[in-house]
Amino acid sequence: MDLLNTLVDKGLRRESPTREEALAVLATSDDDLLDVVAAAGKVRRQWFGRRVKLNYLVNLKSGLCPEDCSYCSQRLGSTAGILKYTWLKPDEASAAAAAGVAGGAKRVCLVASGRGPTDRDVERVGKTIEAIKEGNEGVEVCACLGLLSDGQAERLREAGADAYNHNLNTSEATYGEITSTHTYADRVDTVQKAHAAGLSACSGLIAGMGESDEDLVDVVFALRELDSDSVPVNFLIPFEGTPLAKEWNLTPQRCLRILAMVRFVCPDVEVRIAGGREVHLRSMQPLALNIANSIFLGDYLTSEGQAGQADLDMIADAGFEVEGAGTTTLPAHRADAVAAAAAAGGGCGSHAEAAGGGCGSHASAGGCGPCGGPVAEQAAPAASASASEARTDLVAVRRRGAGTDLAPNA
Repeated sequence: MDLLNTLVDKGLRRESPTREEALAVLATSDDDLLDVVAAAGKVRRQWFGRRVKLNYLVNLKSGLCPEDCSYCSQRLGSTAGILKYTWLKPDEASAAAAAGVAGGAKRVCLVASGRGPTDRDVERVGKTIEAIKEGNEGVEVCACLGLLSDGQAERLREAGADAYNHNLNTSEATYGEITSTHTYADRVDTVQKAHAAGLSACSGLIAGMGESDEDLVDVVFALRELDSDSVPVNFLIPFEGTPLAKEWNLTPQRCLRILAMVRFVCPDVEVRIAGGREVHLRSMQPLALNIANSIFLGDYLTSEGQAGQADLDMIADAGFEVEGAGTTTLPAHRADAVAAAAAAGGGCGSHAEAAGGGCGSHASAGGCGPCGGPVAEQAAPAASASASEARTDLVAVRRRGAGTDLAPNA
C-alpha cells in the first residue's frame, strides 16, 4: 500500500505526515489492519527497538474532585463506587513505589485528584518525590496534579521530578463538550509550564468518547506541536455513574488504528498504551506492543487492570523485553534535547529550539486522565464482544486496600 510505504519513510526520517494521511490510517479496513500494524512497527523498532517501558502509578489522593470532566469517575457528581481518600504520607507513597519498581517499573507516576495543587500541595508532593528517589535509585518520577500555577513546575523540578503529565484528552473544537470547569487552553498552558521548567512533557488523549476521526487527528497533531516526549493513549473506561457510561464506541481493530496513527504522527516519542487497554484491546494487546513502546503495569487510577505478572508474561511471549533502568527511553536526539532543556531551565518550545522541530521531528505525549498502577492479581476478562454491547463486566472498580492497613493502591 503506497500510503503505508510513505508513512514508514516519513517516520524513519522523523517527518510529519499530512492530516490527510493521518485520517487515511484511521479509515483503513480490517483487511489491511495487519499491514498497518507492521508499518507502524517498522517506525517503532527504528527508534525503540523491542523495548517496552513499564510505568507504575501511585495514587496520592483519590476522588472528590471539583471538576466535571465527563469521562472521569472522580468528577463532581460521580456516583461511581470508587475509593476516596486524602493524601498518602511520603513513606506510604515510597513503599507503594518500591512495589512497582520491584515489578520492573522504570517510572513512577504520582497522581492526585483535583483541579490543581496549592503551594502546600506542591511542597507535600516534593517531599514525596524526595522519599521515593531516596528509596529507589534511578527511578523516574512523573507528577500529575492537574493545572499548574506559575512557579509550581519549577518547584517540582527542584524537588526531583523528571516529568509532568497533563493530557489534552480531545480536540480543542470539542473540548467544551466533555468539560466545562476549565478549558483546553488551560491544559495547553500547563504543558507549556512544564516545558518551561525543564520537565519532560507527558501529554496524551482519550479515545472512545464519541469523537470523530478529525478530532483524533487534531489532538495528536496538537501534541506534536507541543513537543510531548511521552504520549499516553487512553481508551475510555465507561464507568457507571458518569455521563459517558454508555459510550462503547471502540473495537480492538479501531484501537490499533488509533495507536498506529499516533505512532506515524509522533514517530520518535514514547507512545504509551494507558487506561482501558484490557477493556478494548482485549486479546489484541500483544499486537499493540508492535506499535507502542510503553505501558502501565497492573491497575489503573480507579479501575482494575490485568494482573501485573500477566503483563510481564505478555511482553515476553510477544518477543519484547522490559526496558532496564540503565537504558535511556528516548532516542539520542530527543534525550539530548530534553537534557539540554533541563540544564537550561527549559523554555516553552525548548525541545524544538534545541533540535529544530516539534514532537517527532527533533532534527527537522484527572489532570492526567486514566493512569496505570500496581501489580496485583486480577481474573482474566471474559470473551470479547462488539462495540455496541456494553461490557460492564470488564470495568472493575479498584477496591484493593480498602478497609485494611495497606496503602489504598498497594
